[in-house]
This record gives sequence, C-alpha cells and structure tokens, in this order.
Amino acid sequence: MIQPNRTTASAAEITRQLADVKTLTGGTREFAFTRDDFDRIAKLIHQHAGISLSPIKFDMVYSRLARRLRATGDATFADYIRRLERNDHTEWETFVNSLTTNLTSFFREAHHFDLLKDHLTRLGKPTARIWCSAASTGEEPYSIAMTCCELYGSMMPPVEIIATDIDTNVLAQGQAGVYSEDRIEKLSPELVRKYFLRGTGSRAGDVRVRPELQKLIRFSRLNLLEPNWSVRGPLEAIFCRNVMIYFDKPTQYTILKRFVPLLRPDGLMFAGHSESFSHAVDLFRNLGRTVYARADSGR
Repeated sequence: MIQPNRTTASAAEITRQLADVKTLTGGTREFAFTRDDFDRIAKLIHQHAGISLSPIKFDMVYSRLARRLRATGDATFADYIRRLERNDHTEWETFVNSLTTNLTSFFREAHHFDLLKDHLTRLGKPTARIWCSAASTGEEPYSIAMTCCELYGSMMPPVEIIATDIDTNVLAQGQAGVYSEDRIEKLSPELVRKYFLRGTGSRAGDVRVRPELQKLIRFSRLNLLEPNWSVRGPLEAIFCRNVMIYFDKPTQYTILKRFVPLLRPDGLMFAGHSESFSHAVDLFRNLGRTVYARADSGR
C-alpha cells in the first residue's frame, strides 16, 4: 500500500497516489486508466481549449471519456489518445464537449442583470451589442435578452446579443430554446408569461423561449484560444462568467488582453462570483461585485 509522507505530501500528491491505487487495483473500471493517460489527456485539452485539469478531476475524466471509448471501439485509453493525436476532427469536437462542464441557470447572479440595465440606461446608445462568451445551454443570453426587453418595454429592443461557446452540443440546445419546466420555476409568473410558451401533448412539461426573444441572439461556436475570433467590437458589455476558472493565469491574461479592444472604453465586463483578475490590473479594474471596467476607462 502507498503510504504518503505525513509531513511533506501535498494534497495533489495524495490525489495522484490515490488515483494510482485505483488504477493498480483495477477497481470496477471497464478500461485501465493510468496517470500517464490522464496527463496526456490533460495536455491535449489544455493545448486545444486552454482548460486546466487538476488531478482531482481524474475520476471525472475517466467517466466521461469511457463513453467515448465504447462509441469509437477503442480498446484502451492509449488507443483513444492516439486517435486524437491523429487529428480525428469529428472526435476532437466530441472530446472537448465531453470535458466541458456547463452549469447555468436563468438570471444566475441576478445583480449582474440589474447592473446591465443601469449601464445601458446610462449609455443611452441607439443600439447595444453584448457578447455572452460562455453561453452554455442558453439561459444566460436569454436572461440578457429578457433584461433588454424589460428595459425598453419591447420584444424588439435595440440590442444585438452574440452567444458563443466551445461546446457544440450545448449551443444546439441554446439555439433550440427548449427547457424543462423546472428550469424556469424560479422565474416570476410575469416573466414566464411574457417570454415562454408551454408545451402540450408530447411536449407537456417543457417550455420554449418565444421566437421574438430568439431573434435577438446569434449563437455560434467559438474557442477562446483560437487566434481569430468571429466577434467584432465595439461592444457595450462582455459576459465571461464561470469560464476563466478553467484556465491558468497566463491563459486568462491572454484572453482578457484580447477583450480590451473589443469593449468600448465605457463598457463593462461581467465575471463569475469565484473569479478574480488581480493579475490583470493593467487591463481591467474591479468595480465591485465581479464587474470590471477597462483599466484605461474613466469609470
């Protein structure tokens, strides 16, 4: 049995040792999964999507990718990794989708939408362009759209919302705009009445976003690590919430630096509640409550 040094073993080292124990003993795993397999996968996803996988994600990576081994017919993780290294483009997309975590809800971190409303009111621009850079299954861009409709008192507010994500599966869900009723249970009856249609018959228990709301949003795939982005400025706001936590600090800095010229000098960037950019104070200044302004702005 592996005995960690009680005085010098780090949490990460203990995690690695426990993972190795599971591999050596076989456990109930359908496929052998070694530390080397994990490290090679972690390197591939970091190079391709900037996602940093810590050792505590060992079991998560196995469970999500074991399904891909069954689907592709690969007998071992080494075979599957070689498939990726041969640039199997179809499998690369599925690989990234498999390792992307998508947790979202309508009006998550509700204070951001109140601040967005105040921001747009203060700017008074004829048309506002807003980028939701981690759109997931669509709840966030639809929350932005509802906020704008409420602000302007119209289902056709003067806004353009760009919704992107690296995961093509969740983008398809967002574009469809269909959700189970439990996803909207925390919304007010007034918002539900205005912006959703209830399913009937075989679709009972589901709701669909009204077509007028869908028309305000353009969904498209975008990898924040790609050298060329399809999004163009100037933007009144950028929502980049709960995605930077998956990147290391140098990657975060690179992305934030690319945000700066896209955002108007008086624009705002919204981050997740667990994200902090103290390493990028030359780029963005914290206004409080995970809202940032460009460091060169007068705000």
